[in-house]
Amino acid sequence: MTRIATPYALLLPAALLYGLFIVYPILRQFDISFYTWHIFPGVHNPFVGWSNYAKIFHDPAIRTAAWNTLLFLLFTVPIQMLLGLVAAALLTDRLPGRGLWRALIFLPVVTSWVVVSYVFAYIFAQQGGLANAVLSVFAGHAVHIDWLAQTWTGNAVIWLVSIWKGVGWSFIMFLAALDGVPRDLVESGRVDGASEPRIWRHVVIPNIRPTITFVLVLLVICASQVFTQVYITTGGGPFGSTGVLLTYAYQQAFSFFNFSYAAAIASLMAV
Repeated sequence: MTRIATPYALLLPAALLYGLFIVYPILRQFDISFYTWHIFPGVHNPFVGWSNYAKIFHDPAIRTAAWNTLLFLLFTVPIQMLLGLVAAALLTDRLPGRGLWRALIFLPVVTSWVVVSYVFAYIFAQQGGLANAVLSVFAGHAVHIDWLAQTWTGNAVIWLVSIWKGVGWSFIMFLAALDGVPRDLVESGRVDGASEPRIWRHVVIPNIRPTITFVLVLLVICASQVFTQVYITTGGGPFGSTGVLLTYAYQQAFSFFNFSYAAAIASLMAV
């Protein structure tokens, strides 16, 4: 009996923490979304049913945020996967200094999102930014582009910082997968005269397909939850044109104190 109970006893503290900080907040979020909920204790919170959810489908700001989230996903996920796979393919062989290159590619992954976002916000600042300073050298006169205050350039900066920081994770996943490809199959293909594209198509890709699927799923999940780099670099501006779903929900909750509507948005995202 003790042998059966011991594993569950060891799991109990983690399960309690998970329930307290993950499961309960999610259930409470769903509950709040059906009320006009106020943060102040003792205030009546009237039940409004599905009205917060109905409001989502008539809110033009939500459509903009959803579109920006989709654009972020479509731009960052394929590029991260492609760059990660190419870098892994180049650094799989015993190249001189490959250990250093591997470390340099993976280094941004372990840095803080907050720090990286502030660094890129400084680089693309209108006054004193490194990007404008470099352009000024080539242009021969002072350049003052407000990168973060325009829709497309602001989105481009968000995509750039996300790709720069995230490509190392894809790289390390693909590197591990390529190391597991049987070398004898690759060498046999080369001996038989198969070209490198044919080897990749018929030998390498089939062997790393599970990793490709895993990386794709994780990157899509992370892209749909993008928040920090948007909030720090552009703040969702100008006028919400670079905002994403999570920044809009955050704004509704902590700027306008519309917690019920924010909970409805988060609940739909969770579903």
